[in-house]
Amino acid sequence: MEPEPKKDISRIMREQRHVIDEALQRGIRQAMLRHKAAGLPVVIERDGKIEWVKPEDLGY
Repeated sequence: MEPEPKKDISRIMREQRHVIDEALQRGIRQAMLRHKAAGLPVVIERDGKIEWVKPEDLGY
């Protein structure tokens, strides 16, 4: 079996950026919805500061 050729990550990031961004947005949304459903706060970074966001304030 031949080794798989090395992937050009820079090219993939350039050419498939929209696919990556959409996947990240879906993942974040799913995580936020799970936290909200469980009544758990989320830790975020805003303006260089760490903040706890209450489930009712998540906006999802």
